[in-house]
Amino acid sequence: MLLKGKKVLILGVANHRSIAWGVAQACDQEGAEICLTYQTDKLKGKLEQLCSKLKQKPLLIPCDVTDDDDVKHLFQVVKREWGYLDGLVHSVAYADKKDLGQPFSQTSRDGFKLALDISAYSFVILARYAAELMSEGGSMLCMSYLGGERVFTNYNVMGVAKSALEMATRYLAADLGNHGIRVNIVSPGPIRTLAAAGIPGLSKILDEVAQTAPLKRNVSQEEVAKTSVFLLSDYSSAISAETIHVDCGYHAMGMN
Repeated sequence: MLLKGKKVLILGVANHRSIAWGVAQACDQEGAEICLTYQTDKLKGKLEQLCSKLKQKPLLIPCDVTDDDDVKHLFQVVKREWGYLDGLVHSVAYADKKDLGQPFSQTSRDGFKLALDISAYSFVILARYAAELMSEGGSMLCMSYLGGERVFTNYNVMGVAKSALEMATRYLAADLGNHGIRVNIVSPGPIRTLAAAGIPGLSKILDEVAQTAPLKRNVSQEEVAKTSVFLLSDYSSAISAETIHVDCGYHAMGMN
């Protein structure tokens, strides 16, 4: 029970395939109380169905990360219900399919702003409010991808957004470290999530990783969740500003 007694806020559950849902399940199994967010009443209904499988009933709070008032309200409710927070998990990303499916140089201004706002800036504002509830220290983490470090075909503006997210994480780690707050990056290999479905050629990417990675396979949702639990736990008390690749070793391989 690595997270027994801890309270963890998780953003980004879209369906049962979401990495955020895997993290939620693992946190629940390890004894944490969890809070999940949703955008619409329709999504709330789906989330409630998923949560029926958890051992503990989570807090469910609406939040649109592009709306400052929504974000503020989220943490007001968390403070009222819990009083404090131990962990924050940011698994939120979005880019317009049109901007993913055309050459990067053709990215629209609005599309660029949208991808950076939802995929990167949202972690900054969430961390700001979460830090106020972590007076005894805590752990924050976000989900990235190797496409934020290297150029990947068809990843385009999302790669730029992930790069911004990773650098923002390091600045947050430096900013919040004196409060005992650790901020880290989990960089999973490709997984068939709703977000990944918008990337052209996903099946080809999965095949390449399975052939090239040292472990000769793709990573699972559960494996990413286990790494996240470790980072949220006291076992990672000296780890901050770090990127942990959970991709069966693919990130270490050169070009074939």
